[in-house]
Amino acid sequence: MLRTDWTLAEVHALYHQPVLQLVAQASEVHRQHQTTGEVQVCTLLSVKTGGCPEDCAYCPQAARYHTGVQAHKLLPDAEVIAAAQRAKDAGSTRFCMGAAWREVRDNRDFDRVLGMVTEVNNLGLEVCCTLGMLNEYQAERLKQAGLYAYNHNLDTSEDHYSNIITTRTYDDRLDTLEHVRKAGISVCSGGIIGLGETDEDRVKMLHTLATLPAHPESVPVNALVPVEGTPLAEQPRVSVWEMLRMIATARILMPGTMVRLSAGRQEMPVTEQALCFLAGANSIFSGEKLLTTPNPDFDADKEMFALLGLTPRAAFKNHVPEGATVLAAV
Repeated sequence: MLRTDWTLAEVHALYHQPVLQLVAQASEVHRQHQTTGEVQVCTLLSVKTGGCPEDCAYCPQAARYHTGVQAHKLLPDAEVIAAAQRAKDAGSTRFCMGAAWREVRDNRDFDRVLGMVTEVNNLGLEVCCTLGMLNEYQAERLKQAGLYAYNHNLDTSEDHYSNIITTRTYDDRLDTLEHVRKAGISVCSGGIIGLGETDEDRVKMLHTLATLPAHPESVPVNALVPVEGTPLAEQPRVSVWEMLRMIATARILMPGTMVRLSAGRQEMPVTEQALCFLAGANSIFSGEKLLTTPNPDFDADKEMFALLGLTPRAAFKNHVPEGATVLAAV
Protein backbone atom coordinates (compact mmCIF):
# COMPACT_ATOMS: atom_id res chain seq x y z
CA MET A 1 0.00 0.00 0.00
CA LEU A 2 1.35 3.42 -0.96
CA ARG A 3 1.32 5.89 1.91
CA THR A 4 1.28 9.68 1.74
CA ASP A 5 0.82 10.12 5.50
CA TRP A 6 4.40 9.47 6.65
CA THR A 7 5.34 11.36 9.78
CA LEU A 8 8.62 13.23 10.03
CA ALA A 9 9.62 10.96 12.91
CA GLU A 10 9.06 7.86 10.74
CA VAL A 11 11.20 9.25 7.92
CA HIS A 12 13.90 10.21 10.41
CA ALA A 13 13.93 6.69 11.86
CA LEU A 14 14.18 5.10 8.41
CA TYR A 15 16.97 7.38 7.22
CA HIS A 16 19.11 6.93 10.35
CA GLN A 17 19.11 3.12 10.39
CA PRO A 18 22.49 1.40 10.05
CA VAL A 19 23.23 1.80 6.36
CA LEU A 20 23.38 -1.90 5.47
CA GLN A 21 20.09 -2.53 7.28
CA LEU A 22 18.54 0.42 5.42
CA VAL A 23 19.77 -0.86 2.04
CA ALA A 24 18.49 -4.38 2.78
CA GLN A 25 15.03 -3.02 3.67
CA ALA A 26 14.94 -0.84 0.57
CA SER A 27 16.02 -3.75 -1.63
CA GLU A 28 13.16 -5.86 -0.29
CA VAL A 29 10.64 -3.06 -0.91
CA HIS A 30 12.05 -2.70 -4.42
CA ARG A 31 11.54 -6.42 -5.13
CA GLN A 32 7.95 -6.21 -3.94
CA HIS A 33 6.97 -3.20 -6.05
CA GLN A 34 9.29 -3.02 -9.08
CA THR A 35 10.90 -5.28 -11.65
CA THR A 36 14.35 -5.84 -10.21
CA GLY A 37 17.28 -5.41 -12.55
CA GLU A 38 15.25 -3.09 -14.80
CA VAL A 39 16.54 0.48 -15.17
CA GLN A 40 14.99 3.38 -17.06
CA VAL A 41 17.49 5.07 -19.40
CA CYS A 42 16.89 8.80 -19.91
CA THR A 43 18.73 11.50 -21.84
CA LEU A 44 18.74 15.19 -20.93
CA LEU A 45 19.46 17.94 -23.47
CA SER A 46 19.88 21.65 -22.76
CA VAL A 47 17.76 23.27 -25.45
CA LYS A 48 18.40 26.78 -24.11
CA THR A 49 21.59 27.27 -22.08
CA GLY A 50 22.77 29.99 -19.69
CA GLY A 51 21.68 33.52 -18.98
CA CYS A 52 19.22 32.48 -16.26
CA PRO A 53 18.15 35.36 -13.95
CA GLU A 54 17.87 33.12 -10.89
CA ASP A 55 20.52 32.85 -8.16
CA CYS A 56 20.59 29.08 -7.49
CA ALA A 57 23.92 28.76 -5.68
CA TYR A 58 24.84 25.49 -7.39
CA CYS A 59 24.02 26.42 -10.98
CA PRO A 60 26.59 27.29 -13.67
CA GLN A 61 23.79 28.67 -15.88
CA ALA A 62 22.96 31.60 -13.58
CA ALA A 63 23.81 34.83 -15.40
CA ARG A 64 25.25 36.43 -12.25
CA TYR A 65 28.03 33.84 -11.85
CA HIS A 66 31.20 33.63 -13.95
CA THR A 67 31.43 29.92 -14.76
CA GLY A 68 32.52 29.87 -18.38
CA VAL A 69 29.14 28.60 -19.58
CA GLN A 70 28.31 30.26 -22.88
CA ALA A 71 24.69 31.34 -23.14
CA HIS A 72 22.81 30.37 -26.28
CA LYS A 73 19.27 30.84 -27.51
CA LEU A 74 16.81 28.04 -28.09
CA LEU A 75 18.36 25.36 -30.28
CA PRO A 76 16.98 24.84 -33.78
CA ASP A 77 14.09 22.38 -33.84
CA ALA A 78 15.87 20.04 -36.23
CA GLU A 79 18.91 19.85 -33.95
CA VAL A 80 16.75 18.89 -30.98
CA ILE A 81 14.84 16.21 -32.90
CA ALA A 82 18.11 14.79 -34.24
CA ALA A 83 19.47 14.59 -30.68
CA ALA A 84 16.31 12.78 -29.57
CA GLN A 85 16.68 10.29 -32.43
CA ARG A 86 20.32 9.65 -31.47
CA ALA A 87 19.26 9.08 -27.86
CA LYS A 88 16.58 6.63 -28.97
CA ASP A 89 19.05 4.81 -31.22
CA ALA A 90 21.48 4.54 -28.28
CA GLY A 91 18.84 2.99 -26.04
CA SER A 92 17.14 5.85 -24.19
CA THR A 93 13.38 5.64 -23.76
CA ARG A 94 12.87 9.06 -22.11
CA PHE A 95 14.13 12.33 -23.58
CA CYS A 96 14.15 15.44 -21.40
CA MET A 97 14.57 18.98 -22.69
CA GLY A 98 15.82 21.66 -20.29
CA ALA A 99 15.72 25.42 -20.73
CA ALA A 100 17.46 27.90 -18.43
CA TRP A 101 14.32 29.91 -17.80
CA ARG A 102 13.00 31.15 -14.46
CA GLU A 103 9.49 30.53 -15.72
CA VAL A 104 7.69 29.73 -18.92
CA ARG A 105 6.40 32.73 -20.85
CA ASP A 106 3.63 32.58 -23.43
CA ASN A 107 5.73 33.56 -26.39
CA ARG A 108 7.23 32.21 -29.61
CA ASP A 109 9.94 30.25 -27.78
CA PHE A 110 7.34 28.37 -25.76
CA ASP A 111 5.39 27.68 -28.95
CA ARG A 112 8.57 26.21 -30.43
CA VAL A 113 9.10 24.01 -27.37
CA LEU A 114 5.54 22.74 -27.72
CA GLY A 115 6.37 21.76 -31.29
CA MET A 116 9.51 19.96 -30.12
CA VAL A 117 7.45 18.07 -27.54
CA THR A 118 5.09 16.84 -30.24
CA GLU A 119 7.93 15.77 -32.53
CA VAL A 120 9.80 13.88 -29.79
CA ASN A 121 6.57 12.21 -28.70
CA ASN A 122 6.06 11.09 -32.29
CA LEU A 123 9.42 9.28 -32.10
CA GLY A 124 7.94 6.97 -29.46
CA LEU A 125 9.95 8.44 -26.59
CA GLU A 126 8.60 9.53 -23.23
CA VAL A 127 9.14 13.27 -23.52
CA CYS A 128 9.98 15.32 -20.45
CA CYS A 129 10.67 19.03 -19.97
CA THR A 130 12.23 21.17 -17.26
CA LEU A 131 11.52 24.80 -18.07
CA GLY A 132 11.07 26.48 -14.69
CA MET A 133 7.79 27.56 -13.17
CA LEU A 134 4.50 26.87 -14.95
CA ASN A 135 0.94 28.08 -14.54
CA GLU A 136 -2.10 25.85 -15.07
CA TYR A 137 -2.70 26.99 -18.65
CA GLN A 138 0.91 26.33 -19.68
CA ALA A 139 0.84 22.88 -18.11
CA GLU A 140 -2.33 22.09 -20.05
CA ARG A 141 -0.72 23.23 -23.30
CA LEU A 142 2.27 20.98 -22.68
CA LYS A 143 -0.04 18.05 -22.00
CA GLN A 144 -1.94 18.70 -25.23
CA ALA A 145 1.36 18.79 -27.14
CA GLY A 146 2.19 15.30 -25.87
CA LEU A 147 4.35 15.94 -22.81
CA TYR A 148 4.70 12.82 -20.68
CA ALA A 149 6.62 14.17 -17.66
CA TYR A 150 7.69 17.48 -16.16
CA ASN A 151 10.72 17.93 -13.91
CA HIS A 152 10.72 20.57 -11.19
CA ASN A 153 13.01 19.69 -8.29
CA LEU A 154 12.49 20.86 -4.72
CA ASP A 155 16.32 20.91 -4.45
CA THR A 156 16.46 20.81 -0.64
CA SER A 157 14.33 21.23 2.48
CA GLU A 158 12.11 24.25 2.96
CA ASP A 159 14.28 25.26 5.94
CA HIS A 160 17.51 25.30 3.92
CA TYR A 161 15.99 26.60 0.70
CA SER A 162 16.61 30.32 1.27
CA ASN A 163 20.33 29.59 1.76
CA ILE A 164 20.46 28.25 -1.80
CA ILE A 165 17.88 30.26 -3.76
CA THR A 166 16.27 33.63 -3.10
CA THR A 167 14.72 34.40 -6.49
CA ARG A 168 11.74 32.08 -6.03
CA THR A 169 10.05 30.51 -3.02
CA TYR A 170 9.52 26.93 -1.94
CA ASP A 171 5.79 27.43 -2.39
CA ASP A 172 6.46 28.49 -6.00
CA ARG A 173 7.97 25.08 -6.60
CA LEU A 174 5.10 23.26 -4.93
CA ASP A 175 2.58 25.29 -6.95
CA THR A 176 4.23 24.24 -10.20
CA LEU A 177 4.08 20.57 -9.16
CA GLU A 178 0.38 21.01 -8.43
CA HIS A 179 -0.22 22.52 -11.87
CA VAL A 180 1.66 19.66 -13.53
CA ARG A 181 -0.31 17.04 -11.62
CA LYS A 182 -3.63 18.75 -12.34
CA ALA A 183 -2.85 18.70 -16.07
CA GLY A 184 -2.35 14.93 -15.95
CA ILE A 185 1.40 15.08 -16.57
CA SER A 186 3.77 12.71 -14.77
CA VAL A 187 5.60 14.52 -11.95
CA CYS A 188 9.39 14.33 -11.69
CA SER A 189 10.76 16.02 -8.56
CA GLY A 190 13.71 15.35 -6.31
CA GLY A 191 16.68 17.21 -4.95
CA ILE A 192 20.39 17.76 -4.63
CA ILE A 193 22.58 16.72 -1.72
CA GLY A 194 25.90 18.34 -0.91
CA LEU A 195 24.52 21.90 -0.76
CA GLY A 196 25.72 22.41 2.81
CA GLU A 197 22.49 21.00 4.21
CA THR A 198 22.18 18.80 7.31
CA ASP A 199 20.87 15.24 7.50
CA GLU A 200 17.71 16.75 8.96
CA ASP A 201 17.29 18.85 5.81
CA ARG A 202 17.55 15.71 3.71
CA VAL A 203 14.98 13.95 5.87
CA LYS A 204 12.61 16.92 5.57
CA MET A 205 12.94 17.08 1.80
CA LEU A 206 12.14 13.36 1.49
CA HIS A 207 9.22 13.83 3.87
CA THR A 208 7.83 16.64 1.69
CA LEU A 209 8.06 14.51 -1.45
CA ALA A 210 6.54 11.44 0.21
CA THR A 211 3.58 13.39 1.65
CA LEU A 212 2.51 15.18 -1.53
CA PRO A 213 -1.10 14.31 -2.50
CA ALA A 214 0.43 11.66 -4.78
CA HIS A 215 4.02 10.49 -4.91
CA PRO A 216 6.08 11.87 -7.80
CA GLU A 217 6.38 9.23 -10.51
CA SER A 218 10.10 10.03 -10.65
CA VAL A 219 12.45 11.26 -7.91
CA PRO A 220 15.96 12.26 -9.06
CA VAL A 221 18.65 12.06 -6.39
CA ASN A 222 21.48 14.39 -7.42
CA ALA A 223 24.91 14.78 -5.85
CA LEU A 224 26.23 18.30 -6.20
CA VAL A 225 28.81 18.71 -8.94
CA PRO A 226 30.68 21.81 -7.69
CA VAL A 227 31.34 24.34 -10.44
CA GLU A 228 34.01 27.01 -10.25
CA GLY A 229 32.45 30.45 -10.14
CA THR A 230 29.35 29.41 -8.19
CA PRO A 231 28.95 30.04 -4.43
CA LEU A 232 29.15 26.27 -3.78
CA ALA A 233 32.34 25.71 -5.76
CA GLU A 234 34.30 24.54 -2.71
CA GLN A 235 31.75 22.04 -1.40
CA PRO A 236 33.21 18.55 -0.83
CA ARG A 237 32.06 15.61 -2.89
CA VAL A 238 29.14 13.64 -1.49
CA SER A 239 30.04 10.10 -0.40
CA VAL A 240 28.36 6.97 -1.72
CA TRP A 241 27.02 6.31 1.78
CA GLU A 242 25.10 9.59 1.69
CA MET A 243 23.69 8.71 -1.72
CA LEU A 244 22.69 5.28 -0.47
CA ARG A 245 20.79 6.74 2.48
CA MET A 246 18.86 9.08 0.19
CA ILE A 247 18.08 6.47 -2.45
CA ALA A 248 17.14 3.73 0.00
CA THR A 249 14.92 6.00 2.09
CA ALA A 250 13.21 7.34 -1.03
CA ARG A 251 12.59 3.77 -2.22
CA ILE A 252 10.97 2.73 1.07
CA LEU A 253 8.82 5.87 1.28
CA MET A 254 7.75 5.82 -2.38
CA PRO A 255 7.76 2.17 -3.52
CA GLY A 256 6.16 2.73 -6.92
CA THR A 257 8.34 5.69 -7.88
CA MET A 258 11.26 5.66 -10.29
CA VAL A 259 14.24 6.71 -8.15
CA ARG A 260 16.86 8.22 -10.43
CA LEU A 261 20.59 8.12 -9.77
CA SER A 262 21.27 11.48 -11.40
CA ALA A 263 24.01 14.15 -11.23
CA GLY A 264 27.33 13.09 -9.76
CA ARG A 265 27.33 9.66 -11.39
CA GLN A 266 30.37 10.58 -13.50
CA GLU A 267 32.49 10.46 -10.32
CA MET A 268 31.08 7.13 -9.13
CA PRO A 269 32.80 3.86 -10.08
CA VAL A 270 30.57 0.99 -11.17
CA THR A 271 30.89 -0.59 -7.71
CA GLU A 272 29.28 2.46 -6.10
CA GLN A 273 26.56 2.65 -8.74
CA ALA A 274 25.83 -1.05 -8.19
CA LEU A 275 25.19 -0.36 -4.50
CA CYS A 276 22.75 2.38 -5.50
CA PHE A 277 20.83 -0.02 -7.75
CA LEU A 278 20.78 -2.53 -4.90
CA ALA A 279 19.30 0.20 -2.68
CA GLY A 280 16.44 0.77 -5.12
CA ALA A 281 17.63 3.18 -7.80
CA ASN A 282 16.05 2.20 -11.11
CA SER A 283 16.61 5.15 -13.42
CA ILE A 284 19.64 6.98 -14.81
CA PHE A 285 20.55 9.72 -17.24
CA SER A 286 22.81 8.46 -20.01
CA GLY A 287 24.72 10.62 -22.47
CA GLU A 288 27.86 12.70 -22.12
CA LYS A 289 26.21 15.74 -20.49
CA LEU A 290 23.50 16.62 -17.98
CA LEU A 291 22.68 20.09 -19.26
CA THR A 292 26.22 21.48 -18.75
CA THR A 293 27.88 18.95 -16.39
CA PRO A 294 29.76 15.77 -17.40
CA ASN A 295 27.94 12.43 -17.34
CA PRO A 296 28.76 8.83 -18.37
CA ASP A 297 28.20 8.21 -22.06
CA PHE A 298 26.03 5.54 -23.65
CA ASP A 299 28.87 3.09 -24.29
CA ALA A 300 30.04 3.20 -20.67
CA ASP A 301 26.50 2.58 -19.47
CA LYS A 302 25.99 -0.33 -21.86
CA GLU A 303 29.12 -1.94 -20.43
CA MET A 304 27.83 -1.39 -16.90
CA PHE A 305 24.43 -2.86 -17.77
CA ALA A 306 26.09 -5.95 -19.23
CA LEU A 307 28.35 -6.34 -16.20
CA LEU A 308 25.54 -5.97 -13.64
CA GLY A 309 22.90 -7.82 -15.65
CA LEU A 310 20.63 -4.79 -15.88
CA THR A 311 17.84 -4.45 -18.45
CA PRO A 312 16.62 -1.12 -19.90
CA ARG A 313 13.00 -0.35 -19.09
CA ALA A 314 10.60 0.06 -22.02
CA ALA A 315 8.97 3.42 -22.66
CA PHE A 316 5.39 3.94 -21.43
CA LYS A 317 5.57 0.74 -19.39
CA ASN A 318 2.72 1.64 -17.08
CA HIS A 319 0.86 4.17 -19.21
CA VAL A 320 0.56 4.67 -22.96
CA PRO A 321 -0.75 8.14 -23.88
CA GLU A 322 -3.27 8.28 -26.69
CA GLY A 323 -1.54 8.35 -30.06
CA ALA A 324 1.90 7.39 -28.70
CA THR A 325 3.96 4.54 -30.09
CA VAL A 326 5.34 2.07 -27.57
CA LEU A 327 9.12 1.92 -27.74
CA ALA A 328 10.88 -1.17 -26.47
CA ALA A 329 14.26 -0.54 -24.88
CA VAL A 330 17.27 -1.80 -26.78
